[in-house]
Amino acid sequence: MRLLEHESKRILEKYRIFLPKGTLVGHGEPLAVDGPVILKAQIPIGGRGKTGGILEAYTAGEARKGVSQLLTSTIRGYTPKSVLMEERVTVKQEFFMGITYDTVIKEPVAVFSPVGGIDIEELAEKEPDRVRKEHFEVRSRLPVYKAREIIAETGLSGKLLLGLSSVLSAMAEIFLDYDATVVEINPLGLVEDGRLIALDCHMEIDDDALFRHPEISALEKDASRVEGERRMSDFERDASKIDSLDHRGVAGRVIEFEGNLGLIIGGGGASLTAFDAIRSHGGRPANYCEIGGNPSVLKVKELTRLILSKPGVDRVAVIMNVVSNTRVDMVARGIIKGILESGKKPAETVAVFRVPGAWEDEGFKILSKYGVPIQDRTVSIDEAARIAAKSAH
Repeated sequence: MRLLEHESKRILEKYRIFLPKGTLVGHGEPLAVDGPVILKAQIPIGGRGKTGGILEAYTAGEARKGVSQLLTSTIRGYTPKSVLMEERVTVKQEFFMGITYDTVIKEPVAVFSPVGGIDIEELAEKEPDRVRKEHFEVRSRLPVYKAREIIAETGLSGKLLLGLSSVLSAMAEIFLDYDATVVEINPLGLVEDGRLIALDCHMEIDDDALFRHPEISALEKDASRVEGERRMSDFERDASKIDSLDHRGVAGRVIEFEGNLGLIIGGGGASLTAFDAIRSHGGRPANYCEIGGNPSVLKVKELTRLILSKPGVDRVAVIMNVVSNTRVDMVARGIIKGILESGKKPAETVAVFRVPGAWEDEGFKILSKYGVPIQDRTVSIDEAARIAAKSAH
């Protein structure tokens, strides 16, 4: 779940990270403007500045006009329900800092650059020496002295180094305390009095951890928070209900497409890889989805039934990366039960089953009983996608 900027900043404030003076405003609210202000549409996506989502105002009249303009605009597919009005801050220097998770090494990684306010991926590609990355252990977190070592490698020193180190260490605390997948401040501005102020913030929370953060989970259910241009279809709503059947794992986060091949694919990067690979091989996905975290047989069964109930869909591709937190036999059992209850034959319905991992042998025995071909871990995700796309033609 991606938080809005003002929601992220409320969390930063709890960790004593300085913010510009600001207030959240809506339609027709009285505005007190004392000097230049920045008006920022509150939408859960980046790139607002390039698409008219951030405006400047110098008087109360200009601010009212700007707020009205933002609240009646569609910005990158979203209609904002609120605008963050902040004082315009003059900065001496801008920095980038963030904490994210390295899915390969399985550790958090801290990222820092003495150049802020720009796309960090672009900077890392063009000037890699200006971006510092360092992994750290969840158990030991990121103490200030370690953050200082990371930042010092960019040539900074003195009081500025100490201040930046404190902010980066606090961001790591936020990342771990809130089960985040990304915590990013860009830019972090240095002002004349020596303070470091978070001018913008991007924070994403792991969906599977929302139950540990009821105050954030409540935000996700708030329909007045933001409005997307794309509305959830009945098919997607039914899938969401499946995911809510019980607390075990994920099975039901679905986006509907117009294709003929149903997808039941692993979460995170593997699901995107499989989806793109199927399309690159000429397949036409009927949906995007994520499963993982050891969902119950019931949830996998119901998801399979729902996907096969979609008109024109009579084949499903089941593809996951190597899994340690999901039992292959439970996925296989759910798939088979869903197909049988849909009145179809598993051997004719499963286009590909590529789920290597825990309880793999037991899962393969279940599939073999119903004549379903097995693709083990020697078969790549790309090859499994090719087999599925060819089967669905």
